[in-house]
Amino acid sequence: MSGRLLKKVLKEHEESKLQNHHDEEEEEDEDEEQLGGSRNRSSINPFDLLNDGDEDPESEKEAEIDDEEKKKDEEADTVQLPSKNKSKKKKNKKKPKESRSNVVVKSETTFDETLEALSLGTNSIQEEVQETKPSSSSSSRPVLEIDPKYLNLENELRRMYGSKVVRSLESSTQAGAGGGPSRQVRGGRRGGVHHITKTVLITPMENWARWDRSFSMEFLETKDGYNYFRYTHSSSYEQAQRAFQAAQNLHDLNGVASVLINNPYHIDSLITMADYFKFAGDHQMSADAIGKCLYGLERAWHPMFTPFNGTSRLKYSHDANKPFFTALFAHMRNMDRRGCHRSALEVCKLLLSLDTDNPVGALFCVDYFALRAEEYAWLEEFSEEYQSENSLWLFPNFSYSLAIARVYLEKTEEASLDSSKSSSLDLMMQALKLHPTVLKKLVDKVPLKDQAWGKMLKHYYFRSDQSKNPSLDHLINIYVERNYLIWRLPDVQKLLKSAAELVIKQLDEKESDAEDFLSVKEEAFPAKHNEYSHLSIHDFSDTVPTLPPDNLQNFVADPRMGGGGGGHHQQQQAPPVRDVANRNPLAVFLESMLPWVNLGEGDDDGDHQPDNNG
Repeated sequence: MSGRLLKKVLKEHEESKLQNHHDEEEEEDEDEEQLGGSRNRSSINPFDLLNDGDEDPESEKEAEIDDEEKKKDEEADTVQLPSKNKSKKKKNKKKPKESRSNVVVKSETTFDETLEALSLGTNSIQEEVQETKPSSSSSSRPVLEIDPKYLNLENELRRMYGSKVVRSLESSTQAGAGGGPSRQVRGGRRGGVHHITKTVLITPMENWARWDRSFSMEFLETKDGYNYFRYTHSSSYEQAQRAFQAAQNLHDLNGVASVLINNPYHIDSLITMADYFKFAGDHQMSADAIGKCLYGLERAWHPMFTPFNGTSRLKYSHDANKPFFTALFAHMRNMDRRGCHRSALEVCKLLLSLDTDNPVGALFCVDYFALRAEEYAWLEEFSEEYQSENSLWLFPNFSYSLAIARVYLEKTEEASLDSSKSSSLDLMMQALKLHPTVLKKLVDKVPLKDQAWGKMLKHYYFRSDQSKNPSLDHLINIYVERNYLIWRLPDVQKLLKSAAELVIKQLDEKESDAEDFLSVKEEAFPAKHNEYSHLSIHDFSDTVPTLPPDNLQNFVADPRMGGGGGGHHQQQQAPPVRDVANRNPLAVFLESMLPWVNLGEGDDDGDHQPDNNG
């Protein structure tokens, strides 16, 4: 029996070898036919790959006639390539190595050809998108492109003062403001190491809380080639918002702080704390609160939200978007206070790019940051390409700032040889004729103490500091408050003096020029009402107001501490020392920022370690 079985097995094995050899020969013939057929089809109609195994001779004839369908079919060919390779997996199991290599060469050749077809399709799509954009938006896009490396305030500080100075400053700041709480937060963590995600707008500190994802950003629509977005809040964030509004109505800063204990990235609460620290004179804590706002807001960005290339829009008209503009504007002012004007310019460009309606007045300080950052050529390019309802040179800030930029550009050889542009003297004369009330305000604000200025102000054209146009007067007040420091430079004063003398001389000879410029102003700025009343002059000032301790206590009085006015609070005893043992370290950190919370001197801070039982 064993011999019969052995003979039977050997016989079946020989038959299977013959059958396999026969199948391989048939498959090789089929592969050669398919290779030749694919070459013919790629030159005739690649769309046949979509119908593998279905033979339709009429489709080939139609493809030869219709060239447009042929191009579309080439693009569709690349989409179907994986499906064809997948259908041959079973055959490749029995094929010899040579047949598999032939298939690989075939697929690579086809893939290279189809890549070209895809690239053509991508370019055609981009061209169609660009054609749909209006000329005004496409022209203003390049000047508002933002370089993220300039958004980092620490980078500009290193360029100005060196890396060693910045590192020592950062270490002292973290040790003084966040060193203790940072140790407590790390010690009280329930598990794992808490790594802060790096962001572009702000450099987060290691002792900041983990991002709680309490709000996000949603995509709204694509219009004229721009993507529109809006922030959205979770149910927990809305609950925190109601608690914040209740505390705000009671002027209860303790209530605001309690909101931050459970919701460390509640934006309105952080902005309120930043305002409080600013009025208290603690600018570092104020900047940290604004930094936390921007950190949370950036972590919530939509994957399609690309604000640095000018294609994303975040309309201020949506209430959920307004805190982002408020935080960005405050961050820009903090950069200016630290002398980082290049970084402030990039933030200002970001504000203009997100909403071209200029809701927070970034258009009326972008010229100042450009001059302070010595970006004179960019300022001229921006004034030429940026589109608005009025030409930018009609605004007071651009009229004078463009003349100042031209002063420094004329010192370079290339600009001095350019005869197509007006000289700095001509631009300054034009600015004085268009906005003569600026001169008197500058003489008082800078101040300019030369007797020659007093003689000029006696002329009828420069005698008044009011134009009787509410909108224009408000913009002039903003300009003088924002830019008066620039007028302390000798070169700028010399230009202003020469231009004013020539304007007086020309007006004495031809008074009709004054009427011409007056008609231009009336057309550009209707005198019915102040269109810019929503912009506070204080927001454009270098001076930071502080309140006396008594008034500050009244401003943030906690009703739970009892009493009425500030005098009553002064007669009360100091609040008792609060025990920090067995409490949430984040709560201790936030409470330590409040002036009326007494946590002791902290001498025995090392005797115990906080835990997470709070």
